[in-house]
Amino acid sequence: MKPIDAILRVFLTAAHYVLRGAWFVRRPKTFGAHALALTAAGKIVLVKLRYATGWRLPGGGRKANENPVDAALRELREEIGMTGHGEAKAALDFEEPVHFKRDTASLVVVRDVHYRPRWNWEVEAVCEAEPDRLPADLSPKARSWIDSLRPML
Repeated sequence: MKPIDAILRVFLTAAHYVLRGAWFVRRPKTFGAHALALTAAGKIVLVKLRYATGWRLPGGGRKANENPVDAALRELREEIGMTGHGEAKAALDFEEPVHFKRDTASLVVVRDVHYRPRWNWEVEAVCEAEPDRLPADLSPKARSWIDSLRPML
Protein backbone atom coordinates (compact mmCIF):
# COMPACT_ATOMS: atom_id res chain seq x y z
CA MET A 1 0.00 0.00 0.00
CA LYS A 2 1.32 3.43 -0.94
CA PRO A 3 1.94 5.88 1.93
CA ILE A 4 -0.74 8.26 0.62
CA ASP A 5 -3.25 5.38 0.57
CA ALA A 6 -2.41 4.49 4.18
CA ILE A 7 -2.84 8.11 5.29
CA LEU A 8 -6.11 8.46 3.40
CA ARG A 9 -7.42 5.18 4.87
CA VAL A 10 -6.79 6.42 8.43
CA PHE A 11 -8.27 9.87 7.78
CA LEU A 12 -11.34 8.65 5.88
CA THR A 13 -12.06 5.86 8.37
CA ALA A 14 -11.96 8.39 11.22
CA ALA A 15 -14.24 10.77 9.29
CA HIS A 16 -16.67 7.93 8.66
CA TYR A 17 -16.86 7.15 12.39
CA VAL A 18 -17.59 10.83 13.12
CA LEU A 19 -20.44 10.73 10.58
CA ARG A 20 -21.79 7.57 12.19
CA GLY A 21 -21.95 9.40 15.52
CA ALA A 22 -24.00 12.18 13.92
CA TRP A 23 -26.28 9.61 12.30
CA PHE A 24 -26.80 7.95 15.69
CA VAL A 25 -28.19 11.22 17.01
CA ARG A 26 -30.20 12.32 13.95
CA ARG A 27 -31.39 8.95 12.49
CA PRO A 28 -31.74 10.49 9.01
CA LYS A 29 -33.67 9.09 6.03
CA THR A 30 -31.16 8.59 3.23
CA PHE A 31 -31.19 7.29 -0.32
CA GLY A 32 -28.55 5.37 -2.22
CA ALA A 33 -27.92 3.96 -5.67
CA HIS A 34 -25.60 1.03 -6.31
CA ALA A 35 -24.69 -0.66 -9.57
CA LEU A 36 -24.21 -4.28 -10.47
CA ALA A 37 -21.84 -3.31 -13.27
CA LEU A 38 -21.21 -6.13 -15.74
CA THR A 39 -18.43 -6.12 -18.32
CA ALA A 40 -18.97 -7.43 -21.86
CA ALA A 41 -17.44 -10.73 -20.60
CA GLY A 42 -20.08 -10.94 -17.84
CA LYS A 43 -17.71 -10.12 -14.96
CA ILE A 44 -18.90 -8.02 -12.01
CA VAL A 45 -16.99 -4.80 -11.34
CA LEU A 46 -16.24 -4.33 -7.63
CA VAL A 47 -14.58 -1.53 -5.64
CA LYS A 48 -12.58 -1.47 -2.43
CA LEU A 49 -13.21 1.72 -0.47
CA ARG A 50 -10.55 3.35 1.67
CA TYR A 51 -12.89 3.75 4.67
CA ALA A 52 -14.60 0.34 4.66
CA THR A 53 -13.53 -3.29 4.57
CA GLY A 54 -14.18 -5.75 1.77
CA TRP A 55 -15.07 -5.48 -1.89
CA ARG A 56 -18.35 -3.72 -2.66
CA LEU A 57 -20.66 -2.78 -5.49
CA PRO A 58 -19.94 0.74 -6.77
CA GLY A 59 -22.46 3.28 -5.57
CA GLY A 60 -23.28 5.99 -3.10
CA GLY A 61 -25.80 8.53 -2.01
CA ARG A 62 -28.48 10.15 -4.09
CA LYS A 63 -31.03 12.89 -3.54
CA ALA A 64 -34.58 11.77 -2.73
CA ASN A 65 -35.85 13.01 -6.11
CA GLU A 66 -32.85 11.83 -8.15
CA ASN A 67 -33.48 8.98 -10.59
CA PRO A 68 -31.71 5.84 -9.27
CA VAL A 69 -30.39 4.89 -12.72
CA ASP A 70 -28.90 8.36 -13.24
CA ALA A 71 -27.36 8.26 -9.75
CA ALA A 72 -25.86 4.79 -10.29
CA LEU A 73 -24.34 5.87 -13.63
CA ARG A 74 -22.89 8.99 -11.97
CA GLU A 75 -21.37 6.83 -9.24
CA LEU A 76 -19.84 4.49 -11.84
CA ARG A 77 -18.23 7.45 -13.62
CA GLU A 78 -16.87 8.76 -10.30
CA GLU A 79 -15.73 5.48 -8.73
CA ILE A 80 -14.45 3.34 -11.60
CA GLY A 81 -13.98 5.88 -14.40
CA MET A 82 -16.79 4.43 -16.55
CA THR A 83 -16.39 5.54 -20.16
CA GLY A 84 -19.36 3.72 -21.70
CA HIS A 85 -22.13 1.22 -21.05
CA GLY A 86 -25.03 -0.68 -22.54
CA GLU A 87 -28.45 -1.17 -20.95
CA ALA A 88 -28.95 0.32 -17.47
CA LYS A 89 -32.06 -0.88 -15.66
CA ALA A 90 -33.41 -0.35 -12.15
CA ALA A 91 -33.69 -3.77 -10.52
CA LEU A 92 -34.53 -3.71 -6.80
CA ASP A 93 -35.06 -1.34 -3.88
CA PHE A 94 -34.18 -2.24 -0.30
CA GLU A 95 -35.27 -0.44 2.87
CA GLU A 96 -32.63 -1.14 5.49
CA PRO A 97 -30.96 0.43 8.50
CA VAL A 98 -27.33 1.36 7.80
CA HIS A 99 -25.13 2.92 10.50
CA PHE A 100 -28.17 4.35 12.29
CA LYS A 101 -29.67 5.76 9.06
CA ARG A 102 -32.97 4.70 7.52
CA ASP A 103 -31.71 3.98 4.01
CA THR A 104 -33.46 3.16 0.75
CA ALA A 105 -30.92 1.49 -1.52
CA SER A 106 -31.74 1.18 -5.22
CA LEU A 107 -29.87 -1.47 -7.17
CA VAL A 108 -29.29 -0.91 -10.87
CA VAL A 109 -27.98 -3.48 -13.36
CA VAL A 110 -25.65 -1.89 -15.92
CA ARG A 111 -24.47 -4.08 -18.79
CA ASP A 112 -21.46 -3.88 -21.09
CA VAL A 113 -19.56 -1.48 -18.82
CA HIS A 114 -16.32 -0.01 -20.15
CA TYR A 115 -14.08 1.82 -17.72
CA ARG A 116 -10.63 3.20 -17.10
CA PRO A 117 -9.84 3.42 -13.38
CA ARG A 118 -8.20 6.63 -12.26
CA TRP A 119 -7.03 7.82 -8.87
CA ASN A 120 -9.93 8.60 -6.57
CA TRP A 121 -9.81 9.73 -2.92
CA GLU A 122 -12.61 7.31 -1.98
CA VAL A 123 -11.75 4.17 -4.01
CA GLU A 124 -8.55 2.29 -3.29
CA ALA A 125 -8.92 -0.46 -5.92
CA VAL A 126 -11.20 -1.76 -8.67
CA CYS A 127 -11.46 -5.42 -9.73
CA GLU A 128 -13.54 -7.71 -11.90
CA ALA A 129 -14.91 -11.02 -10.61
CA GLU A 130 -16.71 -13.94 -12.17
CA PRO A 131 -20.24 -14.14 -10.69
CA ASP A 132 -19.55 -17.69 -9.46
CA ARG A 133 -16.08 -16.83 -8.08
CA LEU A 134 -16.52 -13.74 -5.94
CA PRO A 135 -13.70 -12.58 -3.64
CA ALA A 136 -13.62 -14.14 -0.18
CA ASP A 137 -13.56 -10.66 1.39
CA LEU A 138 -16.69 -9.46 -0.41
CA SER A 139 -18.78 -7.37 1.99
CA PRO A 140 -21.83 -9.23 3.35
CA LYS A 141 -24.19 -6.57 1.96
CA ALA A 142 -22.65 -6.80 -1.52
CA ARG A 143 -22.94 -10.60 -1.37
CA SER A 144 -26.63 -10.42 -0.44
CA TRP A 145 -27.32 -7.83 -3.16
CA ILE A 146 -25.56 -9.94 -5.81
CA ASP A 147 -27.44 -13.03 -4.65
CA SER A 148 -30.73 -11.08 -4.97
CA LEU A 149 -29.82 -10.06 -8.51
CA ARG A 150 -28.54 -13.48 -9.72
CA PRO A 151 -31.68 -14.15 -11.80
CA MET A 152 -30.80 -11.04 -13.82
CA LEU A 153 -27.18 -12.04 -14.54
